Amino acid sequence: MGCTFAKTHPSVNAVTSPYDGDAVPTFAAIPRHAMSHRSFRAGPVRRRQPESFLTRLLAILALLATLCGGALSAEPQIPNFWDPKERLPKPQLEGLQRLRFLTTVDFPPFNYIDSEGRLAGFHVDLARRICAELGISDKCQIQALPWPELEDALAKGDGEAILAGLAITPATRESYVFTRPYLQFPARFVMQRANAVAEPLHVALSGKRIGVMAGSAHEKILRSYFGDVKPVTYSRPEWLYEDLRAGKIDGAFGDGMRLSFWLVGSDSQACCRFVGGPYLAPEQLGLGLAIAVRPSEAALADAFNFALRELQANGSFAELYLRYFPVSFY
Repeated sequence: MGCTFAKTHPSVNAVTSPYDGDAVPTFAAIPRHAMSHRSFRAGPVRRRQPESFLTRLLAILALLATLCGGALSAEPQIPNFWDPKERLPKPQLEGLQRLRFLTTVDFPPFNYIDSEGRLAGFHVDLARRICAELGISDKCQIQALPWPELEDALAKGDGEAILAGLAITPATRESYVFTRPYLQFPARFVMQRANAVAEPLHVALSGKRIGVMAGSAHEKILRSYFGDVKPVTYSRPEWLYEDLRAGKIDGAFGDGMRLSFWLVGSDSQACCRFVGGPYLAPEQLGLGLAIAVRPSEAALADAFNFALRELQANGSFAELYLRYFPVSFY
């Protein structure tokens, strides 16, 4: 599936967000269908956050630690794909008349309709912050369409950018200019808290029974890079989670984001936590999430890269990431 997280979407009417304030994510709405992300090893990058953000973050983490037990680490890791020494030129967008992002409504927590009927989600808030960083909030819009209509809408000029998880592939690179990825989906190991092991995992997990979804990219990675484990394959994720919680397997290996939501949810009964670090393998799991624009609008991609780099540097991306992913999957 690459990073196109949902290939088919139900028919929905176009919804335009008035940018009326940050939305509160509804984690219970996470879709149950499988999301085949992928990964090989990448060390997490630690950043010092602004004090105002840390004050809010500590309150959030204190609550989540109560709810989730050992699922949280003392210092949540923030994904960072930027060279801290890199500086990008500030774009000049005075002539821009409109910036409309195109997205969907059925991929929470990235895009969804909240309880008050408003378009909300990580991508909606990210678009808002990009526009604020570029100083063009008054020109920004975001419109939701059914997934099959997104590319045609961009081609017809109904929007300037797709912010919906369009896969970065050789084929799509021929039709679009992409920003640099702002988020990737690592694979992670999860074990019961009482039996958790430490790095190096290829040694600590030797001989362990590790659950993984049958036929997934994660199964290929597990078998390729952890040859001494004993893979136990499952056709349904809820069966894997049930066996992990019951101690019938020693651990699980899969999509870090899905596992993070299971850890924070009631189904896990606070049984388990992440062990080891994140694994990223672009050849197996894709290049991650990026914003797509028409080739004729390549300057917009440069502007978005500038904004994304600044949001990472000033802590805004970290705040947004932890709002929607309070148990960091990095």
